[in-house]
Amino acid sequence: MKDHKNMQMIRDLMFRLLPVQVLLATIPAVNGFVSSYFATNYVGIDAMSAVGLFGPISMLLGSVATMIAGGAMILCGKYLGANDKKKLQEIFSLDLLISILTAIVFTVVLLAMCLFDWTIVFTKDDVIRPIFNRYILGQIIGFLPQVLSNQLPGFLTMENKGRRTMVASIVYIAVNVILNYVFVQILHMEEFGLAISSSLGMWVFLAVQAEYYFHKDSMLKLSLKGASLKNVLPIIQIGFPGAASNIYQTIRGLIINKLLEIYVGSVGLSAYAAAGNIMNIFWSLPAGMLAVSRLLISVSYGEEDKQTLTDIMRVTFRYFIPMMCVTIAGIVLGAGPLTYIFFKDTASTVYAMCANGLRILPLCMPFSIILMHFTCYAQVANKQAYVNILALLDGVVFVAGFSVLLVPSMGVDGVYIANVLNGIGTTIYIVAYAWIMNKHMPKNMEELMVIDKHFGADEKDRIDISVRSMEEVIAVSKQVQAFCLEKGMDKKRAYLAGLAMEEIAGNIVDHGFTKDKKKHSIDIRVTYRDDKTILRIKDDCVPFDPKVRSAAHDDPVKNIGIRMIYKIMKDIDYQNMLGLNVLTIRI
Repeated sequence: MKDHKNMQMIRDLMFRLLPVQVLLATIPAVNGFVSSYFATNYVGIDAMSAVGLFGPISMLLGSVATMIAGGAMILCGKYLGANDKKKLQEIFSLDLLISILTAIVFTVVLLAMCLFDWTIVFTKDDVIRPIFNRYILGQIIGFLPQVLSNQLPGFLTMENKGRRTMVASIVYIAVNVILNYVFVQILHMEEFGLAISSSLGMWVFLAVQAEYYFHKDSMLKLSLKGASLKNVLPIIQIGFPGAASNIYQTIRGLIINKLLEIYVGSVGLSAYAAAGNIMNIFWSLPAGMLAVSRLLISVSYGEEDKQTLTDIMRVTFRYFIPMMCVTIAGIVLGAGPLTYIFFKDTASTVYAMCANGLRILPLCMPFSIILMHFTCYAQVANKQAYVNILALLDGVVFVAGFSVLLVPSMGVDGVYIANVLNGIGTTIYIVAYAWIMNKHMPKNMEELMVIDKHFGADEKDRIDISVRSMEEVIAVSKQVQAFCLEKGMDKKRAYLAGLAMEEIAGNIVDHGFTKDKKKHSIDIRVTYRDDKTILRIKDDCVPFDPKVRSAAHDDPVKNIGIRMIYKIMKDIDYQNMLGLNVLTIRI
């Protein structure tokens, strides 16, 4: 029952964080969608081919940005779990510095390729290449805000400012559409107009997010003194495996583009690019799911909270994947109307190719959700070999391999089918790995995740209590006291531990539960490990630091219980992370 309540709390938190993360993931997808719409309707199919050719470059830049963000977020999640705010500040500053340098390098390299026509490595078509070059020139103006905008949402979410990202996302979408209308449809700037519109939109997107960090209220501040270069390698080492899949997908994209150019022609490139850009809108849902899970997996791993770690994955299977299946049904049924947005001639070859893609490609999405979540957990757990093998299988071996076999006979449909076969293959690998490591078929989530048996406290060394009402608060003291006595703590300290938990839980119910009409819960965990007892109380009420109330002296009787706790207990830490109040007491 306790485990069930814990999973409910995790589920509620994940769904509360999900909308902002999905909207954030939609940004690059909307960028591609809008560009594709104006390219096919106001510029021409050759411009659509240029958008498709730029895909691997955009993927590579996104991969590096993801590597930096992923490594930084995982480190920050662990430091949040350990309540190390100094390390948080250091990683934040270093993350932004690396991002700026990365954007500068990409800008210089792509600018040189355009000016000296080195883009011949992407296409030898003398008609498409000049269009491609002009498109790149417009895109590189947005490289800096694009990389930085990949970093800030995670940090904003940590400070419970995820709504700022949502506002920035809405503003960006509006700006991007307006600029495309002006530059492409009215001023006829063609492919350069397509690119410059999204670039300028990215600057606006960054500005709305970054403005928060100029406030004195922000917990994190950019400081070159805090950007210790010794942390560069850990960020890359941790972030690379998760981003490796995208890097491999860059290689995969180049291979597939070449296959389509050889066996299908520019019409195949256009259809594949259009189908991909439509699908990217829907890929924002699993991407948002992963962003939420990554934050929570990192924090729970830092806390060595095995129960929460497995509950996150259970929520993924029980709620996220069924939600994705409903979305897939909608995509398949709406394949025709979605294709019509880009290609009005329903009798054309390019229309048929694109529509087929929207009927086949979505089938790989449930498998991808499994892949992304297991890759994320393995990153956090530092299972480098496991992650790199998965990334290689997903990025190149399965999709590119099956495409090489199927495209010559099936055309662009071969690429679509290869993506589905890839999902099946990577899922089989995850199960097979767990089977080998456990020496039997995995029987539960813990075995499927192959969690180290020494990770976290054993069930006999911890007690979990869920509180949803004042009636349940009354029993807290006795439960905590009994546990502490069982672990050999003296009667006085055991009594004080129970009293502290009851007093704080009662205070939360009295003051936190009544602030709004939402249903709230309190998660209490007492852990005994290495001769140390840790009391942790977590709630989903409005942000509140009990130390502030304990310091109030306007009424000597008011808040006497909280004051007593802070006087007796010497090691008390409070933090608000991901919208949760977390109070930790070490005895």
